[in-house]
Amino acid sequence: MTLIETPVPDGMELVYGYPQSLTDVGTHYCPGCVHGIVHRLVAEVLDELGVRENTIGVAPVGCSVLIYNYIKTDFVEAAHGRAPAMATGIKRVLPDRVVFTYQGDGDIAAIGTAEIIHAANRGERITTVFINNAIYGMTGGQMAPTTLPDMVTTSTPTGRDCNIAGYPVRLSEILAQTAGAVYITRQSALDIPGIRRTKKAIKRAFLAQMHGLGFACVEVLATCPTNWNLGAWEALQWSKKNLGAYYPLETFRMTDDVKALEV
Repeated sequence: MTLIETPVPDGMELVYGYPQSLTDVGTHYCPGCVHGIVHRLVAEVLDELGVRENTIGVAPVGCSVLIYNYIKTDFVEAAHGRAPAMATGIKRVLPDRVVFTYQGDGDIAAIGTAEIIHAANRGERITTVFINNAIYGMTGGQMAPTTLPDMVTTSTPTGRDCNIAGYPVRLSEILAQTAGAVYITRQSALDIPGIRRTKKAIKRAFLAQMHGLGFACVEVLATCPTNWNLGAWEALQWSKKNLGAYYPLETFRMTDDVKALEV
């Protein structure tokens, strides 16, 4: 499907273009951050499904708080961690709308833990895109629930001590155990094959909602070059090696109805 209306010379086919659902603005994200990549994937999926004008996004607190500057849908902004609760209310009042939350690990797996688990357990017909870079990005690089063992952050300068701080939270594995979840998967935006798989996962998650099947969440392994004190390329490789080892790329729950969806 063509994503934009662009004049194409006779005999040629447009196979890739700028998504209609993506705004034409400069990014505020740090060099090497993959938030922008995932924003584009969401925009492409909205275009391909033809639901942009019927979609409401819920913005979080965190680096991705300004997602409403990049995607041309209606947006509301939730208090820290409360995006699933707000999305639940919107979807129940406007059941014909496509409603999604876009959340970082500090937002979804710390102050928002109760909201996301109970939304999944109730089987709310919403879609969540969860960006995991194992750190609090916007507030200065502190330890997050997803921070790896021995990982250095501004609040754990000698590394995360699991005897004191506990162990990193594997949120997707937890959500997959809830009765109302129909699709829970972990993907990555760290290389081209991973980005392609992530787009398919996001599309499947939106389709699950559009067919009224239940709660769907796509976790995406990401980077934070600035707070990791790494260059853009080094951050990608570090994330593949270290985050990928603790957080395996896997689909943890996919019901037969979701599996049957044409993506």
